Amino acid sequence: MEDYKLEAAKASLGFISEGQKLGLGAGSSIFYLIDIITKNEVLSQSLSFVSSSFKTRQYLCEKGLKSSSNIENLAIYFDGCDQFDIKLNAFKSGGGIHTSEKIMASIAKEFILVGDESKFVEKLDHTHPLVVEVLPEALFLVLKKIQANYPECVATVRMANQKDGAVITENGNLLIDIRFQTIPDLAELNIKVKMIPGIIEHSLFYGLATKAIIAGKQGIRIIKPSYERAKI
Repeated sequence: MEDYKLEAAKASLGFISEGQKLGLGAGSSIFYLIDIITKNEVLSQSLSFVSSSFKTRQYLCEKGLKSSSNIENLAIYFDGCDQFDIKLNAFKSGGGIHTSEKIMASIAKEFILVGDESKFVEKLDHTHPLVVEVLPEALFLVLKKIQANYPECVATVRMANQKDGAVITENGNLLIDIRFQTIPDLAELNIKVKMIPGIIEHSLFYGLATKAIIAGKQGIRIIKPSYERAKI
């Protein structure tokens, strides 16, 4: 059976040039891309990398690739997602590192989604939660505001699997998973949730991606949004 994530990673190589600084997210598509770059002697020696993921940073180190924490002058930010739509709005809810990922996606000249066709939908749905990173002291307020703004949703603090207590982000904050029965208007959701005091960031990547590289039964598809991303 063909590995579509591997094929998407191979296609991503065509957008990379020598000497660039690349931002990398997390997941198997990104690890495949690292493997492919490692095998290319010219690129592996000339590229430098930044990542929001601890696992990705460790993998870059294992492969002997140059990495740093300086996110300035990112040419491209590559990442996967849980789901994205025809306008390239995406949910990146699983990893809980969306705050750092969104910073890199916003600062890079290009933000490219990479993955298989199973992630691609016409319209984002409630399969995945909207995740918010929250200051611990604001937890009660945030839960109260979310429930008031979206009475039909279920909002829960994300709990750890291998330790007692809640998941703590790399920034020392908490995560709340918000599950909707029906996804609200994305433009409104993008702003309304972020405006609640105590919320650092949410996992809806609205209007950020410049293209998506997806692989499936029909081969490789390069999808571009119908809008131009606002420049920073």
